[in-house]
Amino acid sequence: MLIMPSRRQFLGGLGVGAGLTAATGVYAFDVEPLHRLVVTSYAPTLPRWDPALRLRVAVLADFHICEPYMRFDRVAEIVAATNALEPDLVLLLGDYPAGRIAWRKLPLDQFARMMTELKAPLGTHAILGNHDWWDDHAVQRAGRGVPAVRRLLEAQGIPVLENQAVRLVKDGRPFWLAGLGDQQPFLNAWSTFSFADLPRTLQAVTDSAPVILMAHEPDIFVSVPDRVSLTLAGHTHGGQVRLFGHAPAIRKVRGHDYSYGHVVQDGRHMIVSGGFGMSRIPVRMGVPPEIVLLELGKADTSAAAS
Repeated sequence: MLIMPSRRQFLGGLGVGAGLTAATGVYAFDVEPLHRLVVTSYAPTLPRWDPALRLRVAVLADFHICEPYMRFDRVAEIVAATNALEPDLVLLLGDYPAGRIAWRKLPLDQFARMMTELKAPLGTHAILGNHDWWDDHAVQRAGRGVPAVRRLLEAQGIPVLENQAVRLVKDGRPFWLAGLGDQQPFLNAWSTFSFADLPRTLQAVTDSAPVILMAHEPDIFVSVPDRVSLTLAGHTHGGQVRLFGHAPAIRKVRGHDYSYGHVVQDGRHMIVSGGFGMSRIPVRMGVPPEIVLLELGKADTSAAAS
Protein backbone atom coordinates (compact mmCIF):
# COMPACT_ATOMS: atom_id res chain seq x y z
CA MET A 1 0.00 0.00 0.00
CA LEU A 2 1.35 3.43 -0.99
CA ILE A 3 1.48 5.78 1.99
CA MET A 4 1.50 9.47 1.03
CA PRO A 5 3.40 11.93 3.23
CA SER A 6 1.46 14.34 5.36
CA ARG A 7 1.52 18.05 4.61
CA ARG A 8 3.90 18.58 7.53
CA GLN A 9 6.22 15.84 6.28
CA PHE A 10 6.12 17.23 2.75
CA LEU A 11 6.93 20.77 3.86
CA GLY A 12 9.61 19.44 6.19
CA GLY A 13 11.20 17.58 3.30
CA LEU A 14 11.20 20.74 1.21
CA GLY A 15 12.87 22.57 4.06
CA VAL A 16 15.58 19.94 4.39
CA GLY A 17 16.17 19.99 0.63
CA ALA A 18 16.42 23.76 0.57
CA GLY A 19 18.79 23.68 3.53
CA LEU A 20 21.04 21.11 1.86
CA THR A 21 21.05 23.14 -1.36
CA ALA A 22 22.00 26.31 0.53
CA ALA A 23 24.70 24.50 2.51
CA THR A 24 26.13 23.02 -0.69
CA GLY A 25 26.19 26.47 -2.27
CA VAL A 26 28.01 28.00 0.70
CA TYR A 27 30.54 25.18 0.65
CA ALA A 28 31.18 25.38 -3.11
CA PHE A 29 31.33 29.20 -3.27
CA ASP A 30 33.10 29.90 0.02
CA VAL A 31 34.37 27.06 2.19
CA GLU A 32 36.20 24.83 -0.28
CA PRO A 33 37.73 27.44 -2.62
CA LEU A 34 38.60 30.10 -0.04
CA HIS A 35 39.35 28.26 3.19
CA ARG A 36 40.44 24.70 2.50
CA LEU A 37 44.02 23.78 1.62
CA VAL A 38 45.31 20.22 1.39
CA VAL A 39 48.62 18.56 0.63
CA THR A 40 48.25 15.77 -1.91
CA SER A 41 51.25 13.44 -1.84
CA TYR A 42 52.49 11.13 -4.57
CA ALA A 43 55.42 8.71 -4.51
CA PRO A 44 55.28 7.10 -7.96
CA THR A 45 57.75 4.54 -9.23
CA LEU A 46 58.86 6.22 -12.44
CA PRO A 47 60.47 4.86 -15.59
CA ARG A 48 64.04 5.98 -16.27
CA TRP A 49 64.35 7.41 -12.78
CA ASP A 50 67.61 7.03 -10.86
CA PRO A 51 66.56 5.03 -7.75
CA ALA A 52 69.36 6.70 -5.78
CA LEU A 53 67.93 10.14 -6.55
CA ARG A 54 65.66 11.08 -3.64
CA LEU A 55 63.83 14.26 -4.49
CA ARG A 56 61.08 16.14 -2.67
CA VAL A 57 59.18 18.50 -4.99
CA ALA A 58 56.38 20.94 -4.18
CA VAL A 59 54.13 21.74 -7.15
CA LEU A 60 52.00 24.92 -7.09
CA ALA A 61 49.51 25.54 -9.89
CA ASP A 62 46.87 28.06 -10.95
CA PHE A 63 46.98 30.73 -8.26
CA HIS A 64 44.64 33.05 -10.21
CA ILE A 65 45.24 35.95 -7.83
CA CYS A 66 42.42 38.47 -7.45
CA GLU A 67 39.92 39.97 -5.05
CA PRO A 68 38.03 38.31 -3.46
CA TYR A 69 38.99 34.75 -4.43
CA MET A 70 42.79 34.67 -4.04
CA ARG A 71 43.92 37.50 -1.83
CA PHE A 72 47.52 37.98 -0.82
CA ASP A 73 46.89 36.66 2.68
CA ARG A 74 45.77 33.40 1.06
CA VAL A 75 48.92 33.39 -1.11
CA ALA A 76 50.98 33.89 2.07
CA GLU A 77 49.20 30.92 3.65
CA ILE A 78 50.10 28.75 0.64
CA VAL A 79 53.73 29.91 0.74
CA ALA A 80 54.02 29.14 4.47
CA ALA A 81 52.42 25.70 4.04
CA THR A 82 54.79 24.92 1.17
CA ASN A 83 57.86 25.94 3.15
CA ALA A 84 56.72 23.76 6.05
CA LEU A 85 57.02 20.74 3.73
CA GLU A 86 60.76 21.46 3.31
CA PRO A 87 60.90 20.67 -0.42
CA ASP A 88 64.14 20.35 -2.37
CA LEU A 89 62.51 22.09 -5.35
CA VAL A 90 59.41 24.23 -5.92
CA LEU A 91 57.68 24.31 -9.31
CA LEU A 92 55.13 26.92 -10.43
CA LEU A 93 52.88 25.67 -13.25
CA GLY A 94 51.40 28.93 -14.52
CA ASP A 95 48.15 30.93 -14.47
CA TYR A 96 49.07 33.56 -11.92
CA PRO A 97 46.34 36.20 -12.71
CA ALA A 98 42.65 35.42 -12.39
CA GLY A 99 40.82 36.40 -15.57
CA ARG A 100 37.13 37.21 -15.82
CA ILE A 101 36.05 36.16 -12.32
CA ALA A 102 38.13 38.89 -10.67
CA TRP A 103 36.18 41.60 -8.87
CA ARG A 104 39.49 43.44 -8.60
CA LYS A 105 42.85 42.50 -10.10
CA LEU A 106 45.87 42.40 -7.81
CA PRO A 107 49.37 43.66 -8.69
CA LEU A 108 51.50 40.94 -10.22
CA ASP A 109 54.72 42.56 -8.99
CA GLN A 110 53.66 41.93 -5.39
CA PHE A 111 52.79 38.34 -6.26
CA ALA A 112 56.24 37.86 -7.83
CA ARG A 113 57.91 39.21 -4.68
CA MET A 114 55.89 36.77 -2.56
CA MET A 115 57.16 33.87 -4.68
CA THR A 116 60.70 34.70 -3.57
CA GLU A 117 59.64 33.72 -0.05
CA LEU A 118 59.42 30.08 -1.16
CA LYS A 119 62.41 28.21 0.25
CA ALA A 120 64.03 25.23 -1.46
CA PRO A 121 67.74 24.33 -1.93
CA LEU A 122 67.27 23.76 -5.68
CA GLY A 123 65.20 26.91 -6.07
CA THR A 124 61.84 27.87 -7.51
CA HIS A 125 61.23 27.41 -11.25
CA ALA A 126 58.20 28.47 -13.28
CA ILE A 127 56.36 28.16 -16.58
CA LEU A 128 53.54 30.28 -17.99
CA GLY A 129 49.89 29.33 -18.47
CA ASN A 130 47.20 30.56 -20.81
CA HIS A 131 45.91 33.24 -18.41
CA ASP A 132 49.38 34.74 -18.14
CA TRP A 133 49.01 35.49 -21.85
CA TRP A 134 45.27 36.17 -21.98
CA ASP A 135 45.33 38.69 -19.14
CA ASP A 136 48.17 40.66 -20.72
CA HIS A 137 46.12 42.84 -23.08
CA ALA A 138 49.14 44.48 -24.73
CA VAL A 139 50.50 41.06 -25.74
CA GLN A 140 47.08 39.94 -26.95
CA ARG A 141 46.65 43.04 -29.13
CA ALA A 142 50.13 42.71 -30.63
CA GLY A 143 49.97 38.95 -31.05
CA ARG A 144 53.50 38.72 -29.66
CA GLY A 145 55.74 39.86 -26.85
CA VAL A 146 56.65 38.80 -23.32
CA PRO A 147 53.87 38.66 -20.71
CA ALA A 148 54.42 41.02 -17.80
CA VAL A 149 54.30 38.25 -15.21
CA ARG A 150 57.29 36.55 -16.84
CA ARG A 151 59.36 39.72 -16.64
CA LEU A 152 58.33 40.22 -13.01
CA LEU A 153 59.18 36.67 -11.93
CA GLU A 154 62.53 36.77 -13.70
CA ALA A 155 63.30 40.15 -12.14
CA GLN A 156 62.92 38.41 -8.77
CA GLY A 157 65.37 35.68 -9.79
CA ILE A 158 62.78 32.99 -10.58
CA PRO A 159 63.59 31.28 -13.91
CA VAL A 160 60.64 30.98 -16.30
CA LEU A 161 61.25 28.08 -18.67
CA GLU A 162 59.80 28.33 -22.17
CA ASN A 163 60.81 25.34 -24.29
CA GLN A 164 63.98 25.07 -22.22
CA ALA A 165 65.61 22.51 -19.95
CA VAL A 166 68.06 22.98 -17.07
CA ARG A 167 70.26 20.35 -15.45
CA LEU A 168 70.03 20.22 -11.66
CA VAL A 169 71.90 18.05 -9.15
CA LYS A 170 70.72 16.65 -5.82
CA ASP A 171 73.26 14.83 -3.62
CA GLY A 172 75.50 14.29 -6.62
CA ARG A 173 72.65 12.82 -8.71
CA PRO A 174 71.68 14.85 -11.81
CA PHE A 175 68.27 15.32 -13.36
CA TRP A 176 66.73 17.61 -15.97
CA LEU A 177 63.91 20.06 -15.39
CA ALA A 178 62.18 21.01 -18.64
CA GLY A 179 59.45 23.59 -19.20
CA LEU A 180 57.16 23.98 -22.20
CA GLY A 181 55.73 27.14 -23.70
CA ASP A 182 52.00 27.53 -23.31
CA GLN A 183 49.68 25.63 -25.63
CA GLN A 184 46.85 28.21 -25.69
CA PRO A 185 48.50 31.64 -25.52
CA PHE A 186 46.05 33.55 -27.71
CA LEU A 187 42.29 33.93 -27.81
CA ASN A 188 39.83 34.11 -30.68
CA ALA A 189 41.36 33.87 -34.18
CA TRP A 190 44.65 32.43 -32.88
CA SER A 191 43.03 30.00 -30.46
CA THR A 192 44.74 26.95 -32.00
CA PHE A 193 48.23 28.50 -31.93
CA SER A 194 50.68 26.89 -29.49
CA PHE A 195 54.08 27.92 -28.19
CA ALA A 196 54.83 24.42 -26.87
CA ASP A 197 57.79 22.87 -28.70
CA LEU A 198 58.58 19.41 -27.34
CA PRO A 199 61.40 18.53 -29.76
CA ARG A 200 63.21 21.80 -29.13
CA THR A 201 62.77 21.45 -25.37
CA LEU A 202 64.13 17.91 -25.21
CA GLN A 203 67.04 18.72 -27.54
CA ALA A 204 68.52 20.59 -24.60
CA VAL A 205 68.73 17.30 -22.66
CA THR A 206 72.28 16.13 -23.37
CA ASP A 207 72.71 13.04 -21.17
CA SER A 208 70.74 10.11 -19.73
CA ALA A 209 69.72 11.76 -16.45
CA PRO A 210 65.96 11.64 -15.63
CA VAL A 211 63.67 14.33 -17.04
CA ILE A 212 60.78 16.10 -15.30
CA LEU A 213 58.63 18.06 -17.75
CA MET A 214 56.44 21.02 -16.75
CA ALA A 215 53.46 21.70 -19.05
CA HIS A 216 50.61 23.99 -18.08
CA GLU A 217 47.90 22.20 -20.08
CA PRO A 218 47.87 18.38 -19.77
CA ASP A 219 46.72 17.87 -23.39
CA ILE A 220 50.34 17.67 -24.60
CA PHE A 221 50.80 14.38 -22.74
CA VAL A 222 49.57 12.41 -25.76
CA SER A 223 52.79 13.49 -27.52
CA VAL A 224 55.29 13.28 -24.67
CA PRO A 225 57.97 10.66 -25.47
CA ASP A 226 59.22 7.85 -23.25
CA ARG A 227 62.39 9.84 -22.55
CA VAL A 228 60.45 11.90 -19.98
CA SER A 229 60.14 10.24 -16.57
CA LEU A 230 57.32 12.47 -15.30
CA THR A 231 55.10 15.18 -16.80
CA LEU A 232 53.52 17.74 -14.45
CA ALA A 233 50.49 19.80 -15.46
CA GLY A 234 47.79 22.06 -14.04
CA HIS A 235 45.21 24.16 -15.90
CA THR A 236 42.11 22.01 -15.25
CA HIS A 237 41.64 22.84 -11.54
CA GLY A 238 40.54 19.21 -11.35
CA GLY A 239 37.38 20.33 -13.13
CA GLN A 240 36.53 22.72 -10.24
CA VAL A 241 33.46 20.55 -9.67
CA ARG A 242 34.37 16.89 -9.23
CA LEU A 243 31.62 14.34 -8.59
CA PHE A 244 32.22 10.65 -7.86
CA GLY A 245 35.78 10.93 -9.18
CA HIS A 246 34.78 12.62 -12.45
CA ALA A 247 34.93 16.20 -13.73
CA PRO A 248 31.87 16.76 -15.97
CA ALA A 249 33.18 20.04 -17.44
CA ILE A 250 36.51 18.62 -18.67
CA ARG A 251 36.65 17.00 -22.08
CA LYS A 252 38.69 13.87 -22.64
CA VAL A 253 41.83 14.03 -24.81
CA ARG A 254 41.72 11.29 -27.43
CA GLY A 255 39.61 9.24 -25.09
CA HIS A 256 41.83 9.77 -22.04
CA ASP A 257 40.85 11.54 -18.83
CA TYR A 258 43.53 14.12 -18.07
CA SER A 259 41.40 16.13 -15.66
CA TYR A 260 43.20 15.35 -12.41
CA GLY A 261 45.64 13.18 -10.53
CA HIS A 262 48.13 10.48 -11.47
CA VAL A 263 47.72 9.36 -15.08
CA VAL A 264 49.62 6.36 -16.44
CA GLN A 265 49.38 5.81 -20.19
CA ASP A 266 51.52 3.39 -22.19
CA GLY A 267 54.03 3.28 -19.35
CA ARG A 268 54.36 7.08 -19.23
CA HIS A 269 53.43 9.05 -16.10
CA MET A 270 51.73 12.42 -15.61
CA ILE A 271 50.42 14.13 -12.47
CA VAL A 272 47.78 16.83 -12.95
CA SER A 273 47.42 19.23 -10.03
CA GLY A 274 44.06 20.57 -8.98
CA GLY A 275 45.79 23.87 -8.21
CA PHE A 276 44.43 26.65 -6.04
CA GLY A 277 42.25 29.08 -7.95
CA MET A 278 39.26 29.31 -10.25
CA SER A 279 38.31 30.63 -13.66
CA ARG A 280 35.07 31.06 -15.61
CA ILE A 281 32.93 30.46 -12.49
CA PRO A 282 33.96 31.03 -8.84
CA VAL A 283 33.09 27.53 -7.61
CA ARG A 284 35.09 24.56 -6.34
CA MET A 285 33.52 21.38 -5.03
CA GLY A 286 35.04 17.95 -4.61
CA VAL A 287 38.55 19.16 -5.50
CA PRO A 288 39.92 21.35 -2.69
CA PRO A 289 42.85 23.67 -3.40
CA GLU A 290 46.03 21.64 -3.13
CA ILE A 291 49.78 21.67 -2.86
CA VAL A 292 51.12 18.64 -4.69
CA LEU A 293 54.05 17.02 -2.91
CA LEU A 294 56.18 14.56 -4.88
CA GLU A 295 58.42 12.08 -3.08
CA LEU A 296 60.54 10.74 -5.92
CA GLY A 297 62.91 7.84 -5.43
CA LYS A 298 60.65 6.25 -2.79
CA ALA A 299 58.41 3.21 -3.00
CA ASP A 300 55.12 3.68 -4.86
CA THR A 301 52.14 4.74 -2.75
CA SER A 302 48.64 5.92 -3.55
CA ALA A 303 47.91 9.64 -3.53
CA ALA A 304 46.90 10.86 -0.09
CA ALA A 305 45.43 14.22 0.84
CA SER A 306 45.83 15.70 4.29
